[in-house]
Amino acid sequence: MPDEMNTRFATLTFERNVGAPVETLWHAWTAPAARSLWAAPSPAVTVEFLEADTRAGGREISLCKVEGQPDIRCECGWLELRPAVRSVNYEVISSGDVTQSAALVTADFANTDVGSRLMLTVQFSSAAGDMEADYRQGFNAGLDNLAGVAERTMALRRRIQAPRQVVWQAWTNPDALPQWWGPDGFSCRTQRIDLRPGGEWVFDMIAPDGTVFPNHHLYREFRTEERIGYTLLWGENGPKHADAWVSFEDADGSTEVTLGMVFSTAAAYQDAKGFGAVELGLQTLGKLARFVGAD
Repeated sequence: MPDEMNTRFATLTFERNVGAPVETLWHAWTAPAARSLWAAPSPAVTVEFLEADTRAGGREISLCKVEGQPDIRCECGWLELRPAVRSVNYEVISSGDVTQSAALVTADFANTDVGSRLMLTVQFSSAAGDMEADYRQGFNAGLDNLAGVAERTMALRRRIQAPRQVVWQAWTNPDALPQWWGPDGFSCRTQRIDLRPGGEWVFDMIAPDGTVFPNHHLYREFRTEERIGYTLLWGENGPKHADAWVSFEDADGSTEVTLGMVFSTAAAYQDAKGFGAVELGLQTLGKLARFVGAD
């Protein structure tokens, strides 16, 4: 048991107003693809996710890496997830086999007239001396990053009247995916497709007027019937367009599909909104519904 003089208890509170709807802020807060982008407190830190099970009772394990220093391990356990309302998780920070601190993190979400608000309460106990300043710095930096990520996140949802297994197969079968992917009137011409972690899909999207849009998807994660994580590139090995994910939730025999994208820059997000990315993305989910016979 650590010496009482070396143990520090504190309760910290943070608040951020975010220029994005509360539902979008929630996705940026919970989706692993988004969390990996905003979790690092500084550009010198790289965050590597080893495990991410975003549901009540699930846990998330990540490593914070700084060149020349030992990795810092963060274990997050989700205790409560009430979409766009509240999340509660524990967080344990360790280095090697030594636990440095533990915390209970409560996040409350609310709509505002111009977007949304996040209120965060962190109750922590440190066994590595006084870590209050480190906690303040880390959470302030992370929440600043979160606000920026949320404001360039697009999350589209559709309930599809088909079992989750059927919808999952339509998204992960290499023969099926090119048949429905893309907005109304678009078709896909595949060069290579390998749907697995570390795999890729190199293809052209062809518009009704014949315009060709080269695409390259790099797949990072396949969590069976739950989530796919991938990166969007402009053409084969081209510049990154967005970090994306799709999640599948059972809804009494139907499937709630969420297609999320964090655009590389705020300007890219505004450009995408300007050319109708929301409407085109919803058309894509509509084609998926028709493909599985649900519409």
